[in-house]
Amino acid sequence: MNRDNLATGPAAIRRAHWRDYLRMARLDHMTKHVFILPGLVLAWMLREPSLEGAPWRIALGMASAVAVASANYILNEWLDRAFDAFHPDKSSRPAVTAPLWPPAVWTLYAGCSLAGLAMAGEVGPLFFATSLLFWVSGVVYNVQPLRAKNLPFLDVLCESFNNPLRLMLGWAMLEEFTLAPASLLLAYWMGGAFLMGAKRLSEYREIAAGPGVAVLHRYRASFRGYTEERLLISCFVYALMSTLLLGVFLVKYRIEYLMACPLVIALFAHYLALSLRSGSVAQKPEKLFREKRLMMISGLTILALVGLSFVQLPRLQTLAEPHFIQLELRR
Repeated sequence: MNRDNLATGPAAIRRAHWRDYLRMARLDHMTKHVFILPGLVLAWMLREPSLEGAPWRIALGMASAVAVASANYILNEWLDRAFDAFHPDKSSRPAVTAPLWPPAVWTLYAGCSLAGLAMAGEVGPLFFATSLLFWVSGVVYNVQPLRAKNLPFLDVLCESFNNPLRLMLGWAMLEEFTLAPASLLLAYWMGGAFLMGAKRLSEYREIAAGPGVAVLHRYRASFRGYTEERLLISCFVYALMSTLLLGVFLVKYRIEYLMACPLVIALFAHYLALSLRSGSVAQKPEKLFREKRLMMISGLTILALVGLSFVQLPRLQTLAEPHFIQLELRR
């Protein structure tokens, strides 16, 4: 048995099965591609592109996104197998618990990468460029000597960069000649950073209170630069930056959406509250749909945005114009 195939942590080793290789692709994480949908909707609303062939491009684009994301997951799990062994949940991953055959892992990685990028090329040049950047982000995040995941705060910013990329994937399925507004992309990025920061905050609290901080440091080098206080403050900063940039986008492109901002703020607040719970679902974003209250707030937010898409509120334009209240002072 090749020792290079095995994790050095406490997980028990068992015989590998073909399903273990398939599990590395994490097809159950496809729920994360919901972040592609706003890009589709906004491209349609803001640019009014031709919808000829759109169903085919959307179907092919979604398949491409799943394949490229699976390639990134395979790379992540394989290169992290010795570290994931110290995580309470990730220690059950196939790369940790089974002696996988390296050539098979790399063949699966190459297959998902090539299939995803080949399909991306059929959608269009902008979609292909975005997909290639999506794939490169996985390399930057996981592979030495870059391996951004080992550096505090940079790990969050690098991982959450997939958020604006997913938005651009949706945008590029319909709109081939322009980029999405920079304010929206940056708001999406900071929103993703909030989610990833909350995930690390939850992991820090959970593991520090259980196995201990020493195990946390062995699991992920970036945690050596984190404390609970730093992570909590960073989440606050990411949320503020996201709402600020979102406000800029709304004022410039669809000011009526400002009416839905209280619901967006409620989403941030509730998600942060979730991350502070023991065994928080924030550690597994792909399972967020099981959180009924979060889904209720998300549903209300979507309904509000859809409703406001067909409403004109001209008086809100005064919020984007300089205005001073005149006082009449009597002497």
